[in-house]
Amino acid sequence: MAEHTPIGLGHEASPVRALTHSGNFHADETLGYVILHYALAPQGDLRARILGEGPEDRLTFTRSRVPGLIQAAEIVFDVGGVYDPAAGRYDHHMKNKPLREDGTPYSAAGLLWKDYGLAAIRNMLAEPVEDAMAAAIWQAVDKALILPVDLDDNGVAKMGRLSLAEIVSTCGAAWDTAELYGAEEAGKREMTGFADAAGIVARYLVGVVDRARASLKAVERVLRAYELAEDKRILVLETGMPAEKVIFERDLPVVYVVSPAGGGQWNVKAVPPARGEFGQRVSLPEAWGGLEGQALADVSGIGDAAFAHPARFICGARSRAGAVAMARRALEIGAP
Repeated sequence: MAEHTPIGLGHEASPVRALTHSGNFHADETLGYVILHYALAPQGDLRARILGEGPEDRLTFTRSRVPGLIQAAEIVFDVGGVYDPAAGRYDHHMKNKPLREDGTPYSAAGLLWKDYGLAAIRNMLAEPVEDAMAAAIWQAVDKALILPVDLDDNGVAKMGRLSLAEIVSTCGAAWDTAELYGAEEAGKREMTGFADAAGIVARYLVGVVDRARASLKAVERVLRAYELAEDKRILVLETGMPAEKVIFERDLPVVYVVSPAGGGQWNVKAVPPARGEFGQRVSLPEAWGGLEGQALADVSGIGDAAFAHPARFICGARSRAGAVAMARRALEIGAP
């Protein structure tokens, strides 16, 4: 994270001119612009600012390779041949390019996230969070999104088909646009494509940040529920939330997770043997598989049993007590 005061964050009212290169665009400079938008001028019009159509706001944004414009901008990223964050320069194409502590090369997005990510996060979240939580969200997003963009843009590891990088790329004009429609129209389509890509990336980044926040919140809830559990093999959650990540990272001996499923129903989901794998640590009883309603109630002995999936990884009841009873009964039958 920043070891200096990034340009624009020390004087929140002062205007800031940001610039990246024109021409073909990629995920890193598109994401870099979105980071600056949320960090410096989140109330502005993300798209109109690119196209020069909206009302002026604090952040001015230009796409150009003209040396005079590059020199005049306060923040320059992915172009210019200089990495000097104190001076607002965030290029990464030099011979001695900036590297992460583990030697991974940064992209422009990674460099901007390092300095402006925390400010962007605080402006994206609906409710304020403590510094420790903001830092944890920053780290989670860095790992889940920023690092893959760094790797892709530097040719270390491709994000692959249907990735954010691929989606951004398809927003650009085809190679023969100028040939078909003329240079002026090609320029317009390039700028419109960048605006389209920025809108997609902005929505994606907001979602990643919010999911990181929610995931960290879930850790506290899951651990609290585990502490209260009578049988540590059965985790009862009062609201639906991701629990598998916590179970495997903390090496919890949970076999079944009980949680509400909507409409008054509660589900029992079997934990897999390893995170992301198919199968179950303890499958639901074979006799339950594929049964519903009264047929399942008769076989299981649980009066409000609702269903059991044929693959025996999930079942449900019409009440919390019924679901907990199903989990207990399943352990009685199937636990070694």
